[in-house]
Amino acid sequence: MHDQSATETISALTTDGETGLTIIEAKNRLLNVGPNALEQGKSTSIFTLLMRQFKSPIVFLLLASAILSFSHASWSDGIAILIVLLINTCIGFFMEHKAERSMDALRGLTKTFSKVIRSGSLIEINTSDIVPGDLIYLEAGDIIPADARIINAYQLQVDESALTGESIPAEKNNKELPLDTPLADRTNLLHKGTAVTRGNAKAVVIATGMNTELGKIASLVQHSEDVTTPLEKKLSQFSKKLIWITLLIAAAIFLTGIVNDKSFVQMLNTVIALSVAAIPEGLPIVATLALAHGMIKMAKRNVIVKKLASVETLGGTNIICTDKTGTLTYNKISVSHIITPDFNSKLNTTDTTSFRLTLQAMTLCNNANINDGQNNAGDVGDPLEVGLLHFATNRGLDPTVIKSTLPRVSEEPFSSETKVMGTHHVTTDGSVTFTKGAAESIISLCTHYRDGETSKEFSKIEKEKWLAVSEAEASNGLKVIAFAHKASKSKETAITLSDLTFLGIASLIDPPREDVADAIHLCHKAGIRVIMITGDHPATARNIASQIGIEHGDVMQGASMPSREIYTKEDKTKWRATSIFARVSPAQKLDLIEVLQEDQSIVAMTGDGVNDAPALKKADIGIAMGMRGTDVAKEVADMVLKDDSFSSIVTAIKEGRVILENIRKFLMFLLSSNLSEILVIATLFITNSPLTITPLQILFINLLSDVFPALALGFNTGSDAIMHRPPHDPKKPVLSNLQWMSVIIYAIIIAASTFSSTIYMADDHEHSSASTILFYTLILCQLLHVFNVGNHRQAFFKSDIAKNSYVWAALAISILLGVLAYIIPPFKDALRLGNLNGTHLLIIFGCALQSFVIIQVFKKLNVIH
Repeated sequence: MHDQSATETISALTTDGETGLTIIEAKNRLLNVGPNALEQGKSTSIFTLLMRQFKSPIVFLLLASAILSFSHASWSDGIAILIVLLINTCIGFFMEHKAERSMDALRGLTKTFSKVIRSGSLIEINTSDIVPGDLIYLEAGDIIPADARIINAYQLQVDESALTGESIPAEKNNKELPLDTPLADRTNLLHKGTAVTRGNAKAVVIATGMNTELGKIASLVQHSEDVTTPLEKKLSQFSKKLIWITLLIAAAIFLTGIVNDKSFVQMLNTVIALSVAAIPEGLPIVATLALAHGMIKMAKRNVIVKKLASVETLGGTNIICTDKTGTLTYNKISVSHIITPDFNSKLNTTDTTSFRLTLQAMTLCNNANINDGQNNAGDVGDPLEVGLLHFATNRGLDPTVIKSTLPRVSEEPFSSETKVMGTHHVTTDGSVTFTKGAAESIISLCTHYRDGETSKEFSKIEKEKWLAVSEAEASNGLKVIAFAHKASKSKETAITLSDLTFLGIASLIDPPREDVADAIHLCHKAGIRVIMITGDHPATARNIASQIGIEHGDVMQGASMPSREIYTKEDKTKWRATSIFARVSPAQKLDLIEVLQEDQSIVAMTGDGVNDAPALKKADIGIAMGMRGTDVAKEVADMVLKDDSFSSIVTAIKEGRVILENIRKFLMFLLSSNLSEILVIATLFITNSPLTITPLQILFINLLSDVFPALALGFNTGSDAIMHRPPHDPKKPVLSNLQWMSVIIYAIIIAASTFSSTIYMADDHEHSSASTILFYTLILCQLLHVFNVGNHRQAFFKSDIAKNSYVWAALAISILLGVLAYIIPPFKDALRLGNLNGTHLLIIFGCALQSFVIIQVFKKLNVIH
């Protein structure tokens, strides 16, 4: 429709260029054309998940063991191994399917919203509900929700690199074009998935979903992305190293066996048992489940984490660079009072000309829309602009009337660099420009000020006086916005922001959130530094920082920050020591992030504007605001706050720490348990012991101890103490050298306690009973060991593991399976279990308890961690 005028396009789509579609018509069209969404790539199929289980090294080991059993006519052993292989496959399939479903749930958490005009009201709706004929309103930072024809635009620029590959933003307008104009040159069309980088526009939707230009090439984006996090890669590499270590041990076993004239079958069975014992088969998938479970928990607490890898980084964050407005404060902005050269709304009751002009500037230089009480549309737009509109309305100004009386013909959109917005309007006898912005920016553009009915020269002394007034207001924690105008007898439609007449300032209230001070105090305890970066006045920033507990000395202003080409080592040192940055531009945010990262800090950064995107990308954790953030900011961020609250960031960091702590716990549990099995098997073989542990028994032990308890450890809720210690550096190994030493000591104690059970059986010539005692002692030692990997500073019954209901359920299931294996004859025979009496049971429980007590004592003495 690029060859048609905007009016012709509106007519062809049977919509209204001013009021848009009715709500009923929009619903009908949605039923006819379907949701405005691209077809998603399919998740991994159940069959693929099932087949994936047979690619595991442990499967081949078990098959080799089964074939060996069949070749020696041990039919029952062979069948039992195949049954266990089937069970192992089912467990692996269940765990991967659970992880897959968790990831599907996470993909559906992030919804996007767009501003549309329906039944004459500007409202926000789910982007998927947009239909052809809808009127959409776009501004800088928005991701364009559908293909659309521009009706009108103000200095509109769009980044179309996602569609055309062109990196320079395209200038857009509403002019008709020839029919044969190439896609990249259709300047009157907007395309789904591209981003508004400057200006604003009203457009009519011409295509949605798969009918858009992006939809036509959707095959390029229809895939399910398999994302492997750094932690998962570490664990996978870790498993591979264990396999190689096991092969070396196996080779040593073979050599020892040859020297001692062991039978080939005995050596092969021992090697297979060792291999089964050594490989923590479910390690990567258990880690994935723990990460995904944590992400879903965070989503319930208003934090959407978009990437699994971000959870790892969260746990290591030691600096949070946060915006003030809406994150540390409520962003429910209301006007406290207006001060003009001849009026103060706190003191005066009679309106003056300058005050009425200031109200006009509030209303006309404004892109928000407030509820008129006739429908449920609600307030839409920037909270600051909404607050200004409400104040003007309460003072008797009708936004609808004044906007129709003084129609807008052009606009200078707000810029983070200039900190000024301007709109130009035609009048009956000429035109008028209204501007608003930071006090120092507006004052610098003014040559006169309004005093009563006359304009006076705005001298340097007068300007300094008003800058001092602004400073005084800001020092009380108020947000200060200045206003100016310029009337002309010319009907010129172009806007020029110079030679303005100063009108006055508005002081706005945006109080700190009640929970922020406690959250910042918790950050200090956790070794996390909080830095405030704001575009607000330095005095306002300092006042809010004092209220919420951000440590501060000098406030650094953007104007005093040199560019990256010339800043020195001393500048960097000063930046790192500063906790409050005011009047900072997006480019300076990026510079600051880079300087902080040079010091090996893990930096989280909040942002909401389109110009914040580079800094959000550069930060180790980019955090976008879900309520006031632009689509572009949300797109590039690693994390989105649904409630825009700083406390939610701290909650996410705590959850990230808990998840990493849980992964370390089940890693230490699995490694020490599996290493204890290796020690037991190797010792039995080297000492020529008549006692045996078969590959099938080892597999059964791993089923009981590796799967259920390890999985339960991944669901620990953690303790508050986790935020009372410094963050873990994600660049360091998952386990420290001390933790590795603890794993080895754990394994030795478990293996020694297992062998101690045979001391009490020295006179018992029933090898099957002695082997069975050994088997069950090892199981119970490992099950009790789940409580050993908790915090040694906590009392047992107060530890997070003891309070974890999943752990107790896992232990109950494992013990039940162990009992069933003994009392059901086919399983008992397959596992080659002998008979046990009451004395035997006392020995098993006593030796398992002995292992638990020794480890607990060692932990209290700080021998192990």
